[in-house]
Amino acid sequence: MPTTLTESSAGVGPSWDLLADLTDLFHYPFMQHAFLAGTLVAVVAGALGYFMVLRRQSFAGHTLANVGFAGAAGAALIGQPPVVGLLVFGLAAALGIGWLSERQGAGSGSGQWRQDIAVGTVLAFSLGLGLLFERLTSSYAGGIYAILFGAALGVSDRDITVIAITTGVALVALVSIGRPLLFASLDPLVADARGVPARLLSYVFLVLLAFAVAQAVQVVGVLLIFSLLVTPGATAQQLTTRPGRAIALSILLALFFTWVGLTIAYYTPYPVGFFITSCAFVTYILVRLTRLSVNALGRNSHSGGTEDATAQEMIMVERAAQ
Repeated sequence: MPTTLTESSAGVGPSWDLLADLTDLFHYPFMQHAFLAGTLVAVVAGALGYFMVLRRQSFAGHTLANVGFAGAAGAALIGQPPVVGLLVFGLAAALGIGWLSERQGAGSGSGQWRQDIAVGTVLAFSLGLGLLFERLTSSYAGGIYAILFGAALGVSDRDITVIAITTGVALVALVSIGRPLLFASLDPLVADARGVPARLLSYVFLVLLAFAVAQAVQVVGVLLIFSLLVTPGATAQQLTTRPGRAIALSILLALFFTWVGLTIAYYTPYPVGFFITSCAFVTYILVRLTRLSVNALGRNSHSGGTEDATAQEMIMVERAAQ
């Protein structure tokens, strides 16, 4: 029985019988594992990615991905599953970024925290560690390649168990802090004035982001992480300003990109990550171009639309504050 994509019907191409294609697609255990892991990853990445884009913390997500590379390579060095190193190093980096962050306008009660210096410092150190571990694990080149570019078609039962646990923890935590996190993200000044623990929320969110990065690396790798963490959330925010709808849309887009990428990769000899990132990129470009076209056509009524959007955002802030 085939156990890898190259041993299956990859490259044969789909038929006109959709039911037969679906049956063939899910016939092999490695594809079942890939879709299950990809689905779990997409749900968490889509939900957390929306907040990451809203909070302008894409650089932090990129840094946690590079930290994950060092963690996964370190885990491989001592014979542990890569996902364990991803989680351990990711959590340590998230806490480190939170601890090293500086408050803007200290003493002014601004409620905003500057993270760029902390993120850059952690990024530089993690890249050094990743280089060291990569050199020490030079005999494990295939594993390093999987860490960099993903290995969705090589997900094991143990990986799925870890991903499922982290998915449950991340989603429960996100639901618990969702409203105050949204409030602090939309208007940190008002949130701080109303006693919202912005510092604590920043810590928790970075930890959850580390969970999402550790999961997404299993599917797309550290070099392609933005395809699931940034693009769905950014695309959703282009389509709607309502947080609930945007989060749901971000999750749906992440699922769509993942499923389409896995399906196309099954019938071709090319990497899954390429199709996932390409699908995400093309979708975002099309949405941006469509929105620019709509704005150009409705330029005469632009002022009224801006006022409506501003009023809607103020309503969002008030609801989040309640």
